[in-house]
Amino acid sequence: MTDSTSTGANSDYFAPVNTQTWVNGRHNVRCVKVIHETWDVKTFCFMAQQPVMFFFKPGQFVTLELEIEGQQVMRSYTISSSPSVPYSFSITVKRVPGGEVSNWLHDNMAIGAELAVYGPVGQFNCIDFPAERVLFLSGGVGITPLMSMSRWLFDTNAEVDITFIHSARSPRDVIYPRELDHMAARLDNFGLYLIVERMENGLPWQGYRGYLDESKLEMISPDFMEREIFCCGPAPYMKAVKNLLMARGFDMSHYHEESFGETPAAVVEDAMEQAEVAQAEADAVNQEDLLRIDFLNSGKSIQVLAGETLHNAAAKLDLMIPKACGMGICGTCKVLVKEGQTQMDHNGGITEEDIEAGYVLSCCTVPKSDVVLEY
Repeated sequence: MTDSTSTGANSDYFAPVNTQTWVNGRHNVRCVKVIHETWDVKTFCFMAQQPVMFFFKPGQFVTLELEIEGQQVMRSYTISSSPSVPYSFSITVKRVPGGEVSNWLHDNMAIGAELAVYGPVGQFNCIDFPAERVLFLSGGVGITPLMSMSRWLFDTNAEVDITFIHSARSPRDVIYPRELDHMAARLDNFGLYLIVERMENGLPWQGYRGYLDESKLEMISPDFMEREIFCCGPAPYMKAVKNLLMARGFDMSHYHEESFGETPAAVVEDAMEQAEVAQAEADAVNQEDLLRIDFLNSGKSIQVLAGETLHNAAAKLDLMIPKACGMGICGTCKVLVKEGQTQMDHNGGITEEDIEAGYVLSCCTVPKSDVVLEY
């Protein structure tokens, strides 16, 4: 016999009218599932403590806020799941030799673990660039945003002709092979083509071998020049794809690419070091050339050069605004401008709605007048 009390409680718990929807910002989540995809790749599934509908554009990413050896660390990862499964979201992470965060996640992230995430953000998605025919090109774990797109198109029965070409090192490195086969077997408009660099003893293989080149692309997708192309993978892979397409005269306005995995250390800027450089420059100019920045919540103020970022200004005052990328991608350093004029040069880490509400990304925003921030 069904327990009507528990059933009713569960229904109330997931009642749409009481369920919040995901908006760009900081959210607390817990790990509810860990899936071993390959020998060095895991998928981590997350849900909110209270039900949240995780709506996002397939291809977008989140930034994780973690504590590793007593230090706050932030890294951005593409969402690999589809918004058609709205009560949870997943990231798929490859263990990387020397990778601080990827290795920590593989060794420590378990069911029940809690953490904060920022997002979703990102311009690389299939919603903003609709097309009747698409070509998905992925290398390695760069498959994750394209898998999110494929799952979305599959689940929504979209009338989109999909050619999916994935490159991996070996047969055992192919991620999501069963699910990809499942989609290809059930959709007439889903063409799946796998390429591996090398074979391994004891592993059968019936797909392509070597690397994606012009001859393979012509054979697999003769009409690739007329398709909307989405590409993600290691930097050399994406560079080779771009060079191939440009050599053929492809209209690059129909080409979209995304890097993946952990934010490279080279672009995670040291805010304090930058602040010291900016301070030295400020000391060499007249007071009239400086602009004032007030931080409302802390009651602190500072004068800076017009070209100095809001994030550096905060760092001078020991106000450490969270930041993962330093390039306006991850969206973690969002702050609200209450007064004054600013100029922001972001890379998709903030929504138009947030911009209209007065928010900016402090890592890539400079003051154009005296400014008051809510921080």
